[in-house]
Amino acid sequence: MTRHVLGLLGWLLLVGAAAALGGLASADAPTFYAALDRPDWAPPAWLFGPVWSVLYLLMGIAAWLVWRIDGWRAALVPLTLFVVQLAFNALWSWLFFTWHSGLWSVIEIVVLWVLILITVVCFWRRHPLAGALLLPYLAWVSFASVLAWTLWQRNPSLLG
Repeated sequence: MTRHVLGLLGWLLLVGAAAALGGLASADAPTFYAALDRPDWAPPAWLFGPVWSVLYLLMGIAAWLVWRIDGWRAALVPLTLFVVQLAFNALWSWLFFTWHSGLWSVIEIVVLWVLILITVVCFWRRHPLAGALLLPYLAWVSFASVLAWTLWQRNPSLLG
């Protein structure tokens, strides 16, 4: 029991660390986001924090569900994919909000989307609930990909 609780805390801390790293890059995100020419369907800046909080919680639980079956050795590929996509997740905020690179943020989010999709499939095969818990994340990043592309196209001077 203690091992499982500590494992859950470990996965939530790892996900939280990635969120914090991305959050550092997003410190001025509301100001930058407000300066962008956004489409009418773009969500308000205040929505991103609550959405990402829920998604990170679901991601941590999903990784824990896969890990708790037999640990790292038995799930080396899916858990490694999870950690890699998590690193790409944190990197995106730096590319977009700190370095204002529209091109690289769009390329990176497409790679992130592919990594998430592969992770969903691998998690689903090991623990269907774990795969299902990542589906909202995949859906949000799908939406964010279209939004990132649109923002880059509409704001060449700010996201050059």
